[in-house]
Amino acid sequence: MVNYVLAGAARTQAAAMIQELETTRPGALERLAHGALAELKTWPDLTVLQVEENQTEQGCSVAGAYNEGPPPRLSVATSASRARRDFTALHELGHHLQKSSYDLMEPFAREPDGGVLLEDAACDAFAAEILLPVPLVHRHLDAKGPTAVAITQLWQASNASRMAVCVRAAQHLPAPGHILLLDAAGHLAFAASHGLPPLRRGSFQGDIAVIDRALSGSGHARGLTQVRYRDGILGRELHTDTASMDGYLVAVLVADSAPWRAFTPPTSDTGPQSRDYICANCDEEYRSFDPACERCRISPCPDCGRCACPPRVSEHLCPGCFIRHPPSMFRAGSDRCLDCD
Repeated sequence: MVNYVLAGAARTQAAAMIQELETTRPGALERLAHGALAELKTWPDLTVLQVEENQTEQGCSVAGAYNEGPPPRLSVATSASRARRDFTALHELGHHLQKSSYDLMEPFAREPDGGVLLEDAACDAFAAEILLPVPLVHRHLDAKGPTAVAITQLWQASNASRMAVCVRAAQHLPAPGHILLLDAAGHLAFAASHGLPPLRRGSFQGDIAVIDRALSGSGHARGLTQVRYRDGILGRELHTDTASMDGYLVAVLVADSAPWRAFTPPTSDTGPQSRDYICANCDEEYRSFDPACERCRISPCPDCGRCACPPRVSEHLCPGCFIRHPPSMFRAGSDRCLDCD
């Protein structure tokens, strides 16, 4: 599961990114706040491209992409609104700053995934910090945490994108949860997560409880629901509050302490749980949601495809990778498998 301190680490990283920017480009922060994409197009050391949305990376939380180059390139989807393009441009600038500074890359070494999740979360926090000043946020987001209506009001009072507002709201969640932005069909346009695994942009959430009710009704709904992760895996039940946001639906989901209720006990974690294994064949550590083998009760290793069952007699040990493979993995007359030959 995602480390519960990721959100705090992302904010710390974002503050360091802002400090780096203030040092290297004095005055750039104010210009970026008033028009990020336009400002970045004036930077001679960056190539800024506007592309179709289907040319951006689905792995990124926004409709944009960053390429280290040389020369370094930022890509921003043209189909988005100006506010969304500015947020995306700032997010991709965040990747550029982190990839270009040893000091900013140093925290990644302490992360179990090498900093992949931290880097992307820090980009969102960096963009949101620039676009939404603290006094404005505090005027709209209650100390108990954000409601869906409060998030909508914060967006209406600012020049920031819906995505930037979602990131700021997620920073104020009182418990593990998500802030979701969904289109009218129920697909996830953006998600900001706190203490729970991130959701994939573009995933369909429109048929799950509460979200389905909100989309088919006035946009306002409350109750318990489960969001859908990869391969249809459903997470834990979460207290949910939704509101319309000018053609989109914003949803606040929390495990407990829901701001719209007087008392909210923690929900039980009813979603499937992954398990950690060490492969008996290739010694790789892995985590899997896949069903366990009926005989050895171990899920197959994603690297070698084997569970912990003894190898079949017909399988051969490759001296290159030290993994037993079926005969089909060897060329005639070779003792090495196809991967090692």
